[in-house]
Amino acid sequence: MNIPKYDLLTNTDSTLFRFESIGTSGEISKGIAYTKTKNKTLYNLGFGDLIFDPAQNRYIIDDLAVSDNGDRNVVLATVAKSAYTFSEIYPDRNIFIRGSTKARTRLYRRAISLNLKELSETFHIFGAMEDENGDIFDVPFDSNGDFYGFIIKRK
Repeated sequence: MNIPKYDLLTNTDSTLFRFESIGTSGEISKGIAYTKTKNKTLYNLGFGDLIFDPAQNRYIIDDLAVSDNGDRNVVLATVAKSAYTFSEIYPDRNIFIRGSTKARTRLYRRAISLNLKELSETFHIFGAMEDENGDIFDVPFDSNGDFYGFIIKRK
């Protein structure tokens, strides 16, 4: 993607990433986590502001925060960069992406659509649907589709 990206720091197994968003509101720490779902080959990609929670005495990712730091495209490109890294290390793990709100899910669909040609060189990209049991399944991606989320699989 021909969009600038922030430098990523990661843990030893590349399931947690951290970077600094730099923009109109200053520096904001961001976190990205890849966590197992009930489907053993599907990992959820979660990201947001990295905030210290004194009650838990640890950092948490706040995926509802609205930073308005003026660097949305750089942040999304950096998150995509983490997906390339994660899937290169774990090519058998599929990545599930869903916004914390419907508006964010639509934003992710738009970002995928705008970069579909380049992303498709590395990934199979699907829309994600949820059945009545809460199980997630994939359908062909459509730039106009109304999806529950998205699933990407390393080629």
